[in-house]
Amino acid sequence: MSNDRPVFVVGCPRSGTTMLQLMLHAHSRIAIPPETRFLLAGYGRRAEFGDLTDEARRRELAGWIVRTSQFGDLGLDADAVVNAIVAAPPTLGSAFGTVFTMYADRFGKPRWGDKRPLYLRHLPTILRLFPDAQIINIMRDGRDCVSSLKETPWKPADFDTLIDYWSQSADASLLAARRYPADVFHQVRYEDLVADPEPHLRKICAFLEEEFEPAMTRPNQLASVAVPEWKTWHTMTHKAPTTERVASWRSRLTEEEVRRCETAFGDRLAKFGYLPSLPVPRSARMRADARLIARHRLAPARNVAKDLWTQVRTGHGEPPVAARLTTRQRSA
Repeated sequence: MSNDRPVFVVGCPRSGTTMLQLMLHAHSRIAIPPETRFLLAGYGRRAEFGDLTDEARRRELAGWIVRTSQFGDLGLDADAVVNAIVAAPPTLGSAFGTVFTMYADRFGKPRWGDKRPLYLRHLPTILRLFPDAQIINIMRDGRDCVSSLKETPWKPADFDTLIDYWSQSADASLLAARRYPADVFHQVRYEDLVADPEPHLRKICAFLEEEFEPAMTRPNQLASVAVPEWKTWHTMTHKAPTTERVASWRSRLTEEEVRRCETAFGDRLAKFGYLPSLPVPRSARMRADARLIARHRLAPARNVAKDLWTQVRTGHGEPPVAARLTTRQRSA
């Protein structure tokens, strides 16, 4: 039986998630859409949508989805999506998965997924919505991520916020590698993928239980199809995979910015195989380890608290949210 588990691409912003999205989208069985923004927002508002066994509630949810800002990038007919969600199993995950299924249908592909860097810090939510999901995390040198983030039109004004993007993503990556089994979470380094795409794509395909296809090494051929033109910061996706941006932080960051990055990152860089240019103080290593341990222990408790708060707001137990679309989802 062919694998139909959903595929989610995650990572720090500017780590190569769009390139990886295109590599996967080049596969004849997999469709990964341009970045959407309704999944986490909709999950956060699930109490407002209420019991989706009510058709009117499903229609309300569907109307909200097709009105979200980036829905138009999917190239789907809004009325058809609304009707499909109303006809789908009555869960939040099924509603979201129906949109991705319809996007895959546009390309005649049986397997669907989604890409958004922020998902890396919300993997328990992704796996609650899609319990059979497979997660691919792309890791990149934090200094290169920061230098690239610094040049985007949507960057925050505070440089420390850019540093924190990578720090939090690195911590989430370390936690996920500990927490999830090998058939759920797979990690690849950006530097390795652009230097020699085929062997690393073969490993990704083995993880996904798919056959490797050479077209995956030419993601730039799909950039005009799967990357909206208005995302001008993704111009590199129109080029073949290249190492020209590897370690470009050496010329794109000032000496002071490098110092601030490496001081904040502590020994995280080394944990992913990147050599710091400055010695890492023992105090920084201890702080980083303490944060990681705290997040690992406190995150499950926070998730339980959020779910209890949802029940308090609605006045009753929360309806099921897991999707019921794929083989494993339906048999659970």
